[in-house]
Amino acid sequence: MLVRPWSPADLGRPTDGTWADVAFGLGELYEHEGDLEQAADWYRRAAESGRADAALRLGGVLGRMADAGSAADSAEELLAEATRWLSGAHDATTPDAIELITDMLNRQLRRAARRGLEPAHAG
Repeated sequence: MLVRPWSPADLGRPTDGTWADVAFGLGELYEHEGDLEQAADWYRRAAESGRADAALRLGGVLGRMADAGSAADSAEELLAEATRWLSGAHDATTPDAIELITDMLNRQLRRAARRGLEPAHAG
């Protein structure tokens, strides 16, 4: 089997799979390396191209990003986006998807409870 050398110019060009497959693969690579922002970007591209498992992975990555973030507003936005992707996924009725959606809702409830316990700022 002849192997074609890869170059950075090849990034984003499908080879044997579709564009969504390439984007999903890059999402997996970045997630494995711990770069959640890049992973989310690539999973988002794959999900927007119709890859259902990318929507599930994106939801999970966004949830982890929200947990790691320090800014409350961005965490809320990440959790809201994660919930939209998870609930809109084509295979949202699989046990894995249900577990991810439940986990995301629990994260939102915990954040709301923490907000309720924070003292009001005197202005």
